[in-house]
Amino acid sequence: MIYFLTVNYYSTKLISKLINSLPVEENIDYKTIIINNSPDDNFIRELNNESVQVLHPGYNMGFGRACNYGRKWIYSQDSQAVVWIINPDAYLSNNSLEKVNRFFHSYPEISILGTIIHTPKDEIWFAGGSFIPKTGTIKTQDLLTNTEAPYIVCDWVSGCSLIVNLGNFYDCPQFDDAYFLYYEDFDFCRRYANQGYLIAVTKDFGVLHQPSSITNRYVSRKIRHSTYSYLLTLERYTNEFILITRLIRLFVYALVLIFIRPKVAFGKFYGLLMYGKQVTHRTIVNTSYQIIY
Repeated sequence: MIYFLTVNYYSTKLISKLINSLPVEENIDYKTIIINNSPDDNFIRELNNESVQVLHPGYNMGFGRACNYGRKWIYSQDSQAVVWIINPDAYLSNNSLEKVNRFFHSYPEISILGTIIHTPKDEIWFAGGSFIPKTGTIKTQDLLTNTEAPYIVCDWVSGCSLIVNLGNFYDCPQFDDAYFLYYEDFDFCRRYANQGYLIAVTKDFGVLHQPSSITNRYVSRKIRHSTYSYLLTLERYTNEFILITRLIRLFVYALVLIFIRPKVAFGKFYGLLMYGKQVTHRTIVNTSYQIIY
């Protein structure tokens, strides 16, 4: 069975468009699970029906934790399910769910699959992700245009359209709760790739995405979380020299932006502060542990 998993943050209209884009195929079982990160958004409750279920954690958990909440619920229902995590500001276009089923029957070795993502103007927004540990470079890369292969192995795929084959895992795969927003998809892919799971991207099916149609409402918050999550990711997957170099670069860039784009600048400063507090807290905890033991 295919489960579509999306997260609501005051985006009921967008999610309605997503639901309406799902193909009606009587021979394919599928269900849409919505995690409601907006407790006072009563309109989202109106979407409940036989094929749509809204789960209410009661507060804004962030994207990663909300996906975990939904994925755990799905895993409890069907540990062999295919879970398609999709942004609320994305939707399907001319996709067949039978094609998705056939894909995973043909290529069961794939555990985490990203899809090609286009903008409404038919521009490629995502077609594969690469990572260079020596420099800390995390970037998107078009791996699909010049190939007819059914899939290409890559370093990471976008959480905007990310499919998890639960049957390949011994336990329910999870995003790291340390990530509230941004880079949780990169961390997810690298952690499981390091455990031997296959990460790939395909153009056999995909989605259309309206970039930043939600997060652009909250520019400072967006920059704050992306800065924090970026530094946390560098700490985990690069070395101290790269982390410090990038941290200094971010600080200098924020200073330059103060009088040009103050919301962006203060978002970066806040993200740097969040990361500094997290490192300080961790250091205190580790020191206390060493003293005790």
